[in-house]
Amino acid sequence: MWEVTIYHTPVMVDEVITALQVKPGGKYIDGTAGEGGHSLAVLDAATPAPRILCIDMDGDALGTAEERMRGYSSNAQTRRGSYAEVVRIAEETGYMGADGMLLDLGLSSLQLDRGERGFSFRQEADLDMRFDTTQSLTADTIVNQYSEEELANIIYQYGEERRSRRIARAIVGSRPVRTTAQLAEIVTNSIGRQRGRIHPATRTFQAVRIAVNDELGNIHRGLEGAIDTLGADGRLAVIAYHSLEDRIVKNTLRRMASECICPPSLPYCQCEHVPTVRIINRRVIRPSREEQQANPRSRSARLRIAERL
Repeated sequence: MWEVTIYHTPVMVDEVITALQVKPGGKYIDGTAGEGGHSLAVLDAATPAPRILCIDMDGDALGTAEERMRGYSSNAQTRRGSYAEVVRIAEETGYMGADGMLLDLGLSSLQLDRGERGFSFRQEADLDMRFDTTQSLTADTIVNQYSEEELANIIYQYGEERRSRRIARAIVGSRPVRTTAQLAEIVTNSIGRQRGRIHPATRTFQAVRIAVNDELGNIHRGLEGAIDTLGADGRLAVIAYHSLEDRIVKNTLRRMASECICPPSLPYCQCEHVPTVRIINRRVIRPSREEQQANPRSRSARLRIAERL
């Protein structure tokens, strides 16, 4: 019997290709390559095929991407690392002055569906949640060693969970907490099940994952680095999945595109800020209804596009 391999379904592929304006022989960077779905679409979008640099912190995902792109071995290059370090990686690989760069900030199916990685409360696993499995900080460290106040702040700031203090108190009182199932049960018992589509532990798991991987800090650094890496008229496409991410992307790109970033209280401009990008879509782009029905994980996706000046 043939074994069927099911890969992560990339979000808004057609919209991303349009946003990047993929051209024959162009030079592109996928800063969050995952299993390579978007990268393959870029390679297939023009003839002769473009060159693409695939970056990801997750070694397992990157290995899958390498396997899928073997037919493009001369056009595709992979590097394990964070997109927050894109300038250094691009300098080392000859990708400075790129024609386009993509950042897809969501989790992949590979991460969600492999229970041993600890990203999902639907499968019992150790508290890990690392994108880069070589780093020392894990979810276990945060859950079992951080103070109640530190935990509450993480859950409130990164999970936008109003009941963060109650949850943090319950976690500290239940230590040691060793598995995802145990953590989910503690959160659920502390705040109760309520009506709605999301599980009571969703926001807490999101918050801990963001803290483990410094996701918001990476977005700030990655956006700045992406613009420095692009050549003139190069396009940046960013897909965010929750309000914290999207707010950072929107505000950062808006600041980069502004002629003045002085505080509103100043009577006249003193910053002499020079815009570095032009915002392409003032209104965020969302997946089509058909895509949302076919791939429910795409429902929260939001695409923003900027062009390097």
